[in-house]
Amino acid sequence: MPQPLVEQRSIDVVPDEERHGTAFSQFTLWLGANLQITTLVTGSLAVVFGGDVVWSVVGLLLGNLVGGGVMALHSAQGPRLGLPQMISSRAQFGVRGAAVPLALTVVMYIGFFASGSVLAGQAVGKLTHLGPVPGIVLFALVTAVTAAVGYRVIHVLGRFASVVGALTFVYLGARLLHRIDLPQVLHQHHHFALPSFLLAVSLSASWQLAFGPYVADYSRYLPRTTSPRSTFCWTLAGTALGAQWSMTFGVLVAATAGAAFVDDQVGYVVSLGGTGAAASLLYLVIALGKLTINVLNTYGGFMSVVTGVSGFRGQRTLGSRGRALYVAAIMVLGTGLALLGRNSFLDSFADFLLFLLAFFTPWSAINLVDYYLISRERYDLPALTDPAGRYGAWRPGALVVYVVGLLTQLPFLSTSFYTGPLVGPLGGADVSWLVGLVVPAALYVVVGGRRARRLPPLPEAGHAAPAPSAATRAESPID
Repeated sequence: MPQPLVEQRSIDVVPDEERHGTAFSQFTLWLGANLQITTLVTGSLAVVFGGDVVWSVVGLLLGNLVGGGVMALHSAQGPRLGLPQMISSRAQFGVRGAAVPLALTVVMYIGFFASGSVLAGQAVGKLTHLGPVPGIVLFALVTAVTAAVGYRVIHVLGRFASVVGALTFVYLGARLLHRIDLPQVLHQHHHFALPSFLLAVSLSASWQLAFGPYVADYSRYLPRTTSPRSTFCWTLAGTALGAQWSMTFGVLVAATAGAAFVDDQVGYVVSLGGTGAAASLLYLVIALGKLTINVLNTYGGFMSVVTGVSGFRGQRTLGSRGRALYVAAIMVLGTGLALLGRNSFLDSFADFLLFLLAFFTPWSAINLVDYYLISRERYDLPALTDPAGRYGAWRPGALVVYVVGLLTQLPFLSTSFYTGPLVGPLGGADVSWLVGLVVPAALYVVVGGRRARRLPPLPEAGHAAPAPSAATRAESPID
């Protein structure tokens, strides 16, 4: 039976007969999501803030592989659970306690929506000759409508954006290489400095880790029999390839263009491609790339807000009107932030990325340790909506581990508004994200393992593998 274009589900489990697609869909989605202007700007920051070309590219690659690997482990949860990413946090933090990381997740989505809208608004404004402010507003409206339609159109958009983005970056790369002397650039910008190298690693790792709180939202409709390894590999391949491609281009542009790029990122990139019709086409492509990632941010934000609210209200489904209202609220907040911060985008975006990383690495570590090591990929799905059930309303132990994970990062964190006391002895290097992964992971092995041993065995009928069918989902508390 054909499925409707407009998605009918929100935080409820996806039954088997509605599952579709292959793991390869994760490759095209995440390739398209990364072949865009904001990823390019993220890579350029490694050079803008003092790094050289060669070691910046190496550092960015390392961060993309490590951060992308963590992100892809979250993606592999989607087919198994059939649920949005953040609802699985209830197994670690409690049905209501999950609202703590969820609140921070929503801030992330709104921040990324705003930062993406700044660059996309420049492209739309120049394409339509309306200027950046109307461009930001128009782009936000298109984003909201696409996110409200939902899952199917998002994957269609991802496939289209991956092809268009790849062709565009090939063309722009050829134009850039024709303009610069690459061997000379590599020779002149080739000196290793540990702080700059670690900054490059942190920039790309933070970029990838920030996808973690919503990556399973876009794999949860895959058939339950989909291999976790396939989901992991295709997700990692798409996100690492797309990000490294864009970021490497950004490094070369920043190293050779200087202030011309820093002052007008979109304008300079478009100027590489030519003028007239070629420039108009490039503005359109930039807007398309930003539309893909901003739709993901809006859709993920909508899912996170509903998940947080439903933990207190007992809400299990959401109608189309409710979906539209949630999406509109995220759009309004993100657009307002974009309009307020558009004149200081580059500096504020760098700090936003690095500071944001401190909040999501502990969550990611706790979620992955619990899912793969403690629960062994098996959750009691009905209990995820029952505050009196297996996972409880609040799990103080997990929340304490999360807070400790945050606090242990502070001495190693380096931003323009806060620098930890251990950053100086490390030569200015920011290694907070490594601490934020290792410390909470180690603590939660003890705390989560102790709690798991006190719980009764997980009933076979309730674990994650069997998603309810259409005939039985009306009786299932998860739906």
